[in-house]
Amino acid sequence: MLTFAVQKAACSRSSGGSISGTMTYVEAATAPLRKTGQIKIYGPAAFEGMRRAGQLAAECLDMLVGVIRPGISTERIDRLVYEFGMDHGALPATLMYRGYRKATCTSVNHVVCHGIPSDKPLRDGDILNVDVTLILDHWHGDSSRMYTVGEIPRRAERLIEVTYEGMMRGIAAIKPGATTGDIGYAIQSYVEAQHMSVVRDFCGHGVGRLFHDEPNIVHIGRPGEGIVLKPGMFFTVEPMINLGRPHVKVLSDGWTAVTRDRSLSAQFEHSVGVTATGVEIFTLSPKGLDKPPYPA
Repeated sequence: MLTFAVQKAACSRSSGGSISGTMTYVEAATAPLRKTGQIKIYGPAAFEGMRRAGQLAAECLDMLVGVIRPGISTERIDRLVYEFGMDHGALPATLMYRGYRKATCTSVNHVVCHGIPSDKPLRDGDILNVDVTLILDHWHGDSSRMYTVGEIPRRAERLIEVTYEGMMRGIAAIKPGATTGDIGYAIQSYVEAQHMSVVRDFCGHGVGRLFHDEPNIVHIGRPGEGIVLKPGMFFTVEPMINLGRPHVKVLSDGWTAVTRDRSLSAQFEHSVGVTATGVEIFTLSPKGLDKPPYPA
C-alpha cells in the first residue's frame, strides 16, 4: 500500500498477493468481518446483497447525468449523492472513512483520483469522474463514472472512450481459472496500443461486506500471472488512464492524486463477482448510462 491517508484502491506493483499468487481462499460465511490477508469466497445470498447495493450505486450515478453541467460545483454533487443515499437507506462509505469528510470523490481533468469536492464551479470543457460507494444492508456498491461538462475536446472524448473500453476488456477476461494478470494484460495491452498510459500507483480491490479487501486488482500485468480467479470472488475493476505519462503525485491535502505532467486522466469502475461460468457486473446502469455521451 502507498503511504498517504486512505487509498480507495491504492497499491504498489510489489504489494502482496495480487502479484505473487500465494494468497489463500476462505469461505466468507466463516471468515472474520475484517481484512485477514485471505480472499473471501461468497455464496448466493451475498451475490443478491451485492446486486442490490450495486444497483443503488448505479442509480445514484444515473441521477447525476441530469445535473452535471457548467456552473455546478462538486460540493453540490457531493450533497446530492449524500441525500440520495440517505433517501434510500444507504450510507456513503467514504464519509469519515479514515478521516475523509465527503460522500464522494470528484476528480476533474488532470486529477487521477480522490479529488475532494469543493465549491469551485465546473466549467465548459471539463471532464469529471464521480466515485460513489453506498453501503446497503452492510454490502458495498462501489462504482465510478465519467461525465462531460458542456463541449469537451476530442482528445478528452477519446480518453474517455479508451478508458471505458479498457475496463470492459479487463472485465471480459474474468472467469474461473483466469488470473488477475489476465485482467491487467487485457487493459494494458489495449490502452498502450492507443498511445495512452495506465496508472500504476492505484488498483482495484476486493469488496463485499468490507469496503477494501483482498485481492488487489492491478491494471497492468502478464497473462497467467497473479491470483487465480474462483467462483464467489468479489472485487472492483477500475483503471485510471492518462493521456500522457502514467506518473502521479499526491497533493498536500493527503488525498488528491494528480498527473505529474498535468495531462488529462479518466477512470471508470465496476464491482463484479466471479460466477461459475464468467463474471457478473453488479453496478451496470439500469438506464444504460454507463458511459458518455449521455442523452440530453
